[in-house]
Amino acid sequence: MGILSVKDVNKNFGGLRALSHVNLDVEEGTVHAIIGPNGAGKSTLLNCFVGRLEPDSGSVTFADRSLLGIRPYQINQIGIARVFQTPEIFADLTLIDNVMIPAFAKRDGDFKVNMWRSVANERGVHDKAMAMLEDVGLDMKADQIAGQLSRGDKRRLELAMCLVQEPKLLLLDEPTAGMARADTNNTIDLLKQISRRGITMVVIEHDMHVVFSLADKISVLAQGTVIVEDVPEKIKGNPKVQEAYLGGAHL
Repeated sequence: MGILSVKDVNKNFGGLRALSHVNLDVEEGTVHAIIGPNGAGKSTLLNCFVGRLEPDSGSVTFADRSLLGIRPYQINQIGIARVFQTPEIFADLTLIDNVMIPAFAKRDGDFKVNMWRSVANERGVHDKAMAMLEDVGLDMKADQIAGQLSRGDKRRLELAMCLVQEPKLLLLDEPTAGMARADTNNTIDLLKQISRRGITMVVIEHDMHVVFSLADKISVLAQGTVIVEDVPEKIKGNPKVQEAYLGGAHL
């Protein structure tokens, strides 16, 4: 059993079956990619990991603890952080403020945003947040307003906001969506650095360059079910994957 284990998960929306008998094991310290065509159930599955959706049946466990019936903030507290398809930042605040808020929330749980400025420095949160910005290459922009950043830098900021929480598992939903190739390559390099720290990652991504650059293992979803799970070298030439994901074209 991996650090994240999904067993026989099903999810229906009315008469539509979004997930059907999904089984998935993510090994600790690896990068596990989930790929598939639009509508395959990837985002639905991810939402089952973070408490936004509850499976109709089956189990989802993290470090041998069930995630079912746990609220999203509680899932975050036990070591799971999520990067959204569109970067979720506080656009009107500075970069350093953006990183300090989740750092404080992770520490105190019931943290109130309007209380943090007066005590942040006393608790060392400022220094920790600066260290995270330095890790992602944004320390020189710490006092800049976050909404002014490029899309690539917004993604770096969001990663800093996740890393400051010291997650054991990082979930990334299309982390390079909408990026120019240079920003995409920079993000790949950053995610490789994060992986080398031993942080487990689950990546949903359509860009095969990103997937094959990062993944240790790939699960392929089609019509709500995992049709194959294997190492990248074997996924590339798998005829089921080529047919389901690319209409027969080679990866």
